[in-house]
Amino acid sequence: MSLESTAPQEPQAGIVESAEEVRKMLRQALLLAAEQGGRELCWLDADFATWPLSDPALLEALSRWALPHRRLHLLATDYEPLRRVHPRFVQWRQFHDHVITAGAYDPADALERSQPSPQGVVLAPGLLVMKLWTPVRASLSLRDAREEAMAREWFDAIEQRSATSFASSTLGL
Repeated sequence: MSLESTAPQEPQAGIVESAEEVRKMLRQALLLAAEQGGRELCWLDADFATWPLSDPALLEALSRWALPHRRLHLLATDYEPLRRVHPRFVQWRQFHDHVITAGAYDPADALERSQPSPQGVVLAPGLLVMKLWTPVRASLSLRDAREEAMAREWFDAIEQRSATSFASSTLGL
């Protein structure tokens, strides 16, 4: 098997408008961000249930990415669906707690007053911004500093108002 066939296929920038294309673009964007992303990845979704977070190739790529100086910022309104649907990711999260910050946000905080707000975001600074508008519509920008700056400002504002959530383990008495 050649190395080319195992490398993530770089997604095409633009807009997709079908559930299958959105899932494909999301998987490609996540793989690319894990393989080529820098020190930081930022993900936002209501619950991450429809994301391909149980994908073995993605988890392997994230494991290689998860060095101590890196950070994966997660923001969700509810992590319970993620726990139920993606037990492999939850296990990965336990092993890589050192790189993860997770917050719960109020959905009202994600609404942009001046323009439409995406339902989900994948931000890999210097590489890509993917916005999930609906389950059947998404947009992707590659190496677009303006789009990245706007997405980063929006994400940071939500993160600042979020509360710590999605602990790597639950302690009980």
